[in-house]
Amino acid sequence: MKLLTAALLLLLIAMCIASAEGVKCKCSRKGPKIRFSNVRKLEIKPRYPFCVEEMIIVTLWTRVRGEQQHCLNPKRQNTVRLLKWYRVWKEKGR
Repeated sequence: MKLLTAALLLLLIAMCIASAEGVKCKCSRKGPKIRFSNVRKLEIKPRYPFCVEEMIIVTLWTRVRGEQQHCLNPKRQNTVRLLKWYRVWKEKGR
């Protein structure tokens, strides 16, 4: 009986760890400096328990590389300028 209880407890712990893996922070590496004209889409995701800061994911398009996604550091001045520019650009209906 003790062996069965221990096995079930171990299985429960393994399932909890596996479900926590999917919620990890996606922005562990920060992206490069970008050109505003290459921005196709900007996503701002809130802080999760596993992330230290909010995630800013930018989808860029270039002729050479096509579409790429990068994470940006929200504390950098260039990212703050990008956020302001993108909000104004969206308000103009482009």
